Amino acid sequence: MSADLRGLDGPTVRADVARGARTGEPEVVYAAGKTPAQTLTAVRALLEGGVAPVLVTRAEAEHLAVVADAYPQAAVHAEAGMLVLAPLAPLDDRLAGRVVVVTAGTSDLTVATECAVTLEALGERPTVLADVGVAGLHRVLDVRDTLAAADVVVVVAGMEAALGPVVAGLVAAPVVAVPTSVGYGAAQDGMTALHGLLSACTPGIAVVNVDNGLGAALLARRIVRAGDRRHGGWE
Repeated sequence: MSADLRGLDGPTVRADVARGARTGEPEVVYAAGKTPAQTLTAVRALLEGGVAPVLVTRAEAEHLAVVADAYPQAAVHAEAGMLVLAPLAPLDDRLAGRVVVVTAGTSDLTVATECAVTLEALGERPTVLADVGVAGLHRVLDVRDTLAAADVVVVVAGMEAALGPVVAGLVAAPVVAVPTSVGYGAAQDGMTALHGLLSACTPGIAVVNVDNGLGAALLARRIVRAGDRRHGGWE
């Protein structure tokens, strides 16, 4: 049964089409809690307002189907619950690989994919390294050169999230850590990973919310964009 909204005054969706001009990143449609029709209304409003790219996150199959039916050109990433329209053109080769997204386990890939898809939609060209958690420390060391060459490293890890401090101790780049809800009972749906990352003694780590691949992508992009502005590079 749908909610009774007869007492609601005004529209249920108010798209912010000017956010990109203010912050450098457009408004993103968060589908969780929205009906498929509300999600489509938000997407349409952003596109009609000239927003690019348009991203839908945390979408269920029904959201994805309705939007993709209306916009067949949409790129659907069902594994991450995402949809992308009007992506920005990729940056040139010299700027490839400046953001590296690394996961502790294969189970963290859904969140890492949300991060990578967001970066790609905004023109970045991230490198994704999966399943290099500290349960096999040699796996981290095997990709150390790739990590060290990055301008920003996004570490996506559940359980106790030890990979974040380990990577931060190996590289000079800032580390954006994403705790995930992956783990057994004591992992407490990501709270153990979150607390571990916030308590880490290794410097250079910024921590976003549990499972927040989108937020990690936007923070990583702001870091590299700040470097671009300082050095007269891409805007």
